[in-house]
Amino acid sequence: MTTVFLRFKTAVGWWCVLLLLCILSLAELAIADDQKDTLTYLKSLSIEELLDTQVTSVSKRPEPLFDAAAAITVLTAEDLRRVGARSIPDALRLVPGLQVGHIDSSRWEVGARGFSDYFENKLLVLIDGRSMYTPLYSGVYWNSLDTVIEDIERIEVIRGPGATIWGANAVNGVINIITKNSADTQGGLFSTTVGTYEQPLVTTRYGGKISPTTSYRLYAKGFRRDTFKESDGTSAHDGWESYRTGLRMDSEINAKNTLSLQAEVFSGEADFTSVLSGYLTPPFTRESEEVEDFRGGHFLIDFAHTLSERSKVDLTFYYDAYTRDLVVAEEERDTLDIEFKHHLDLNKYHDFVWGAGFRWSHDDTDGTFFTSFDPASESLTLWNAFFQDDIMLVEDTFWVTLGTKLEHNSYSGFEIQPSIRARLRAAENHLIWGAISRAVRTPSRSEQDIIINLASFQVPPGPPGVIRLNGNPDFDSEELMAYELGYRWKKSNSFSLDIATYYNSYDDLRGVESGTPFVESTYLVIPEEFVNNLEGHSYGVEMSASWQVRPNFKLQGGYSWINLEVERQENDSSEPLGDEKSFPRHQVQICSYYDFSNRLSLNTEVYWVDEYETDDIDDYLRLDIQLIWSPTDTLELALGAENLFNSRHQEAEIDGSNIQSSEVPEQFWLKATYTF
Repeated sequence: MTTVFLRFKTAVGWWCVLLLLCILSLAELAIADDQKDTLTYLKSLSIEELLDTQVTSVSKRPEPLFDAAAAITVLTAEDLRRVGARSIPDALRLVPGLQVGHIDSSRWEVGARGFSDYFENKLLVLIDGRSMYTPLYSGVYWNSLDTVIEDIERIEVIRGPGATIWGANAVNGVINIITKNSADTQGGLFSTTVGTYEQPLVTTRYGGKISPTTSYRLYAKGFRRDTFKESDGTSAHDGWESYRTGLRMDSEINAKNTLSLQAEVFSGEADFTSVLSGYLTPPFTRESEEVEDFRGGHFLIDFAHTLSERSKVDLTFYYDAYTRDLVVAEEERDTLDIEFKHHLDLNKYHDFVWGAGFRWSHDDTDGTFFTSFDPASESLTLWNAFFQDDIMLVEDTFWVTLGTKLEHNSYSGFEIQPSIRARLRAAENHLIWGAISRAVRTPSRSEQDIIINLASFQVPPGPPGVIRLNGNPDFDSEELMAYELGYRWKKSNSFSLDIATYYNSYDDLRGVESGTPFVESTYLVIPEEFVNNLEGHSYGVEMSASWQVRPNFKLQGGYSWINLEVERQENDSSEPLGDEKSFPRHQVQICSYYDFSNRLSLNTEVYWVDEYETDDIDDYLRLDIQLIWSPTDTLELALGAENLFNSRHQEAEIDGSNIQSSEVPEQFWLKATYTF
C-alpha cells in the first residue's frame, strides 16, 4: 500500500486529494461556527479590497485594479506569505497565462503568452521602476533578482503589451515588483528557513525613524541552496548561494514633497553543468562542472512633488552596476537612468499622464573561443517620451485611453509604440475592456555583435570544422500588433471572475540563416547569422476566479490556453530558434487559503502544466502545501512541502545555451519568523 500511495500520480487521484482537503476545511468550518468572535478571518485577502487595490503598471497613475483595461494580476504580500514564496519566479506560478519553469536550483524560464526561455526577450521585469532587463542577451538573470520577499508590497503582472508606458521589450508582458515604504516595516524581523535544500536561508531587517516624517529600514539576506539530484541519485551540480544587504529611506519633507532613497549590494555563485560542443579536437562535445559568479549593486532616488490637488510630478534616477562571469564570456555593465513623469487630472473627463526619460548603459565583455563580442565594449543610449490621456466619453460608464511611447535607441533608431484602450462599465460590478497595441522588441548586443562557435565536427579526411553563429549589424526590431478583449465581474465580497482573450500578430521575428562556408586558419567554418525573416501569430484565453467560500476560507483558480505558430516569411529559408515551441498549451492553478483559527492556517496550491510543444518536457502535476502557526503575536512557524508525491521531473530546457537543465525534486522546509 505504501508503494501504491507514493506512486499515486493520476489526475483522478490528485483531484481526490484536493477534494479531501476541501471537505476537511468545510468540516472544520462547521465546528468553528460558534467561535467566530475569537477568529481573525482573511481580511487582508478580501476580494472587494483586492479589486480596489490601486495599481500603477497599466498607466503609471493610480487606478483601481477592477477598472484597469488590461489583463492584470496582483500578487499581494499576503499571497506571498501564504504560498511560502522563497523566490519571485515560484510566486509567479500563481499568475494565469504566465509560464514558469524551474531550469535548475538557481535558474528559471519565465514567459508570457507563448514565448518562454532562459533569456525571455519579450517580457519586461522591474523593481520599483528599475529595469532588470539586460541589453546583452535580452532577458533577466533571475538568480540575481532575489530581493527580500518580506519587503515586497505587491507584484503587478500584466499579460500583453505594456510598451506605451514602459517602452521597448514590454511586448508580451510586464512584471512590476513594488516594495514596501519603510514606514510600513518598522521594528525588527528575523527569519530563517531550513529544509531538504535550504542550508539555510536567513533574513534580518530593522526599521526605525530618523524624525516623525522620515523612516528607514536596513536589511540583509543570505542563503545556500544545496544541489538538486539527478534521477540516478547523483548530484546535478547546481548549488546556489547569494548574499545581499541594503537600505531604504522614505521622507515626507513637507505636505507637498516626498523623497525615497534605496541602495543595495549583492554577490553570489550559481553552479551548473556546462555542455560545450565547440572544441576543435575530439571529443567535440564535453561536459564540465562550472561556477557562475555575479555581484553588483544599485542606488535609486525618487522625488515626488505635488503641484496641486490635480497635478503631481515625479523624478526618478538610478545607477545600477553588476559583473557576471558566464564562463563562456564575462560581462561588466553600468547603467544610468533618469525619468520625469507628470500626472495631470485636467477634469473629470481627462486624466493625462506624460513623461520623458534617458538611459545610458555601458558594457565591457571578456570573451573566449566559444563566445565573444565585436566590439568588446560598447555604450548604448535610449531616449524616450510617452503621452497618455484617459478620456471619459459617457459619464461613469465608458472611457477611452489613447497613448503612445516614442523612443530612440542605439540599434534600431526611432520606434513608436501606440495603443488605444477602452473600457465599458456595463453595470455596477461588470467591466468590459478592449485594447489594440503595437510593441517592439529592440535588438540586443548578442543579435548584432556576438560571435558563437556553436558546434564542431570533422569529416575525414577533411579538416575539423565549426558552426559559427554571428551577430548581424542589420538585425532589426521584432514587432507585435496585439488585439485584446476582456471581461471582469465581482459579486460583492464573495466572488470575482476575470477573463482575457487575445490575438497577437508578430512580424520580423528572429531566425537563423546559413551562409557560405569558408576556411579560417586550419579549420572549416560554416557561418550562420541572425535575421528578421520569421512571422507568427498566437491566440488564447486566460481566466481567473476568486471565491470567498466562508469568512476564513478562500479559493482561487486560474486557467490558460494558447495556440502559437511561427513560420518563415515568403521565399525565406531561415529556421525558428525553438521559441515558438517553448510553452505549454494548457495550464491550471488552484489555491486554497484556509484559517482554522487566528493562529493556524493551511494553504494549498495545485498546478497542472501541459506538455511543452516539444518531446522534451512532459506534462506534470505539482502540489504545494504550507501550514502556518503563530504561537505568539511575535513568532510565526511555517512547515512547507513542494512537489508532493511527484518524482523528480524536468520543467524547462534551455535552447541554445551551454547550461544543462536539472530535474525538480520534492522539497520540505521549516521557516521561523520572529518580529520585535
